Amino acid sequence: MFIVGGMFFAILNKNSIEGEWKELLLLLLGAFIGSYGKIIDYWFSDTDKDKMLVQKMDEEDGVSMSHTNDMKETNKPVAPLIPDAFIQGAAAARDLAVVENKQKHELASDQQEHDQAMAKDAQEHKQEMEKLEFEYQMHRQCDHEWGDSDHDGEEECQKCGKIKD
Repeated sequence: MFIVGGMFFAILNKNSIEGEWKELLLLLLGAFIGSYGKIIDYWFSDTDKDKMLVQKMDEEDGVSMSHTNDMKETNKPVAPLIPDAFIQGAAAARDLAVVENKQKHELASDQQEHDQAMAKDAQEHKQEMEKLEFEYQMHRQCDHEWGDSDHDGEEECQKCGKIKD
């Protein structure tokens, strides 16, 4: 409505409009008028309803001046409220969403298993490092008594088992 009002304002003020803009505005005006034509056709094309309305009004007055006997029988096919293509598209979208959710769930469970395995590995690594640290501290605090108890030609500590350098 604002566009049409602007067009009328420009016409009344005798403003000059370039050719490209004039074509665009005429196109918009044609679309606007065409949409009003569709609206008018929708509301006023059904004469059967009009005849029934007039008959109901006559019956309320008590005088029947019209009749509906001349109404033609129409066998219009009943169109579904929701088109089949939309229903098929919705079903396909639902199936796709189910597949995506399943994939996300599997990915999440795989990630959870991976995190648990990494945590277990980190814990085992920490325990191994603590064990090595303990053994190292044992060697540092030991009063080494060197001897060859296993007769292999190398001397080792008789208390902690460290091989002599």
